[in-house]
Amino acid sequence: MIVTHLALTDFRNYEHLDVALAAGANLFVGSNGQGKTNLVESLGYLSTLGSHRVSSDQAMIRIGRDSAVIRARISHGEREVLAEVQLNRSGPNRAQVNRSAIKVRELPRYLSSVLFAPEDVALVRGDPSGRRRFLDELLVLRNPRFSGVIGDYDRVLRQRNTLLKSARATGNRGDRLSTLEIWDERLVTLGSELIEARSRLVAELEPEVTAAYLDVVGADHRPRLASRLSIFGGDPDEDREGGTRAGDSSPVPGATPVAADDAAASFRESIVRLRRAELDRAITLVGPHRDDLVLGLNDMPARGYASHGESWSLALALKLASAQVLRRESTGGDPVLILDDVFAELDQSRREKLAASIGDFEQVLITAAVLDDVPDALIANTVHIRGGTMVP
Repeated sequence: MIVTHLALTDFRNYEHLDVALAAGANLFVGSNGQGKTNLVESLGYLSTLGSHRVSSDQAMIRIGRDSAVIRARISHGEREVLAEVQLNRSGPNRAQVNRSAIKVRELPRYLSSVLFAPEDVALVRGDPSGRRRFLDELLVLRNPRFSGVIGDYDRVLRQRNTLLKSARATGNRGDRLSTLEIWDERLVTLGSELIEARSRLVAELEPEVTAAYLDVVGADHRPRLASRLSIFGGDPDEDREGGTRAGDSSPVPGATPVAADDAAASFRESIVRLRRAELDRAITLVGPHRDDLVLGLNDMPARGYASHGESWSLALALKLASAQVLRRESTGGDPVLILDDVFAELDQSRREKLAASIGDFEQVLITAAVLDDVPDALIANTVHIRGGTMVP
């Protein structure tokens, strides 16, 4: 999969941008604040319908403008498509493929990408919500159908929480509780499917993370991944997000897939066990929205024990592993690999190791503030960015 052309209109600091991209490595060089990250952010948005920097689409619309347009020509072997999205300050966003309108949520079908940026160190050191989002975005990239599963689960969760609040306000009347049981089953059905898919994905990622970490670091620090599931007794009151507490020294056991039927049985038991607590707090206390992806290094939880360098390398390995999982089963070719300001964090040896490990991807997009930070093998197609424009 290759993006052959990218055009932006009123996106971030770009009034207009029109750039041709090549197979292999493409390097965007510019001082901080010139717009190189904005450029790769636009492609990340086409692929995931989200930004790695902000939660609001409106933040990506140029100041003083009502809308922004991202347009990319994407090549899949013999096939070529033109995908575009218009972000609007008022009204819904709009999308097209080959000039025909489509639903915005269908865009990720046409572009698969994996983006790593310095902010991704939060995958290791941050809250569980970021790790859940990481897994769900990867699930959707592998199988767009999961966009519907995740959306349906979120809607059922909101409805169930509303009903819990209503039941608490009315003294837990019987009619409210009988209605709650209907939503319980819907929550279990959707949640169990999501739990199974996430746990299998974690099991596939673990060996790829080990290999990617070794490629970049040159040492085996025994990376481990494990699913921490609230339905199996994880106490959601351990912290506000339901995740592994910083400072928890329990060994990370490694990834174990969970079947949907087993998840459903434990899910139902947990709902019964926590019914009183849920009614008292008016919130759903068990389910995939309370789960966590636990990361380990050297038999210790990475959160709270890994150094900054180890955390950064583990986060990078997670993204490289994601790209490997996607390329292994894709019929549309490799995902576009995007590395935003990565090489500045690495010493010369690790720069060369990383360049070697990504050299066989069909297309890699790289940003850097300093050209000399990037190995020579990756600089053949270099674009200089200054103030939202390309310069010679």
